[in-house]
Amino acid sequence: MFTIREGWERKGLQIGLLALLIGGAWTIRQTQGALVLEIYQQVTRPLQAFQSKPVNLEELRDARMLELETRIVELENQNQKLKKLVGYVEKQSSSSQGIVARVIGRGADNWWQLVTLNRGSRSGIKEGFVVKGEGGLVGLVQSVTPSTSRVLLITDLKSKVGVNISRTGTKGVLRGDSSAEAVMEFYEKVPNVKLGDLVATSTYSQKYPAGLAIGKVKSLDLKKLPASVATIELLTPIGSLDWVTVHPKPENQLDKKSK
Repeated sequence: MFTIREGWERKGLQIGLLALLIGGAWTIRQTQGALVLEIYQQVTRPLQAFQSKPVNLEELRDARMLELETRIVELENQNQKLKKLVGYVEKQSSSSQGIVARVIGRGADNWWQLVTLNRGSRSGIKEGFVVKGEGGLVGLVQSVTPSTSRVLLITDLKSKVGVNISRTGTKGVLRGDSSAEAVMEFYEKVPNVKLGDLVATSTYSQKYPAGLAIGKVKSLDLKKLPASVATIELLTPIGSLDWVTVHPKPENQLDKKSK
């Protein structure tokens, strides 16, 4: 009796397991494995989160730190440049101290021609005002709005500045070369000049006050026709301008015209 009952129970268990397997297989087929996949994702999601989050958080932290370090370095550089310019302005007489302005605009196609400043007529700037940077002359205010100024740089091909060799007084015209250098054309056929001589604006200049530092003689071509020329290395880093000072034109030159 017990043997027969045990046999039926064993067969019933086997039939139940078989039915469960068949039912599971049918479910998997009908759902195309979605149910199994969902169960797998539910089981493994905590493990995946445990493995990935620390790595992502660390990467984000590193990226944020690099961003902050970059901003700090940039601010420090700007602060140093502004300090140097302010120090330069403080050395000037009170009557010659200019309006401090920052370069806020510069086009890639006219990098050596024009810059835009963040100060305009509201700050007292007018067309024809002289712009200087750390080291010397930068250019001339070409146009003004209430809050901005547009500056024609001395490196522009159209720029002409009356200059002289400081050591000898030899005079000429400085022309822009669309680079960190300019070209000085001498009035004399055989000028008294040598390498390393300093160049400044002359009393012949009708746009700029005399004596503004510009650069130094880098090379000479005394055989060039129709006039001898010199390549002038500019003292002010016009290619990387950030801060400048803007100055009114001296009274003795207000009535003069071009050059």
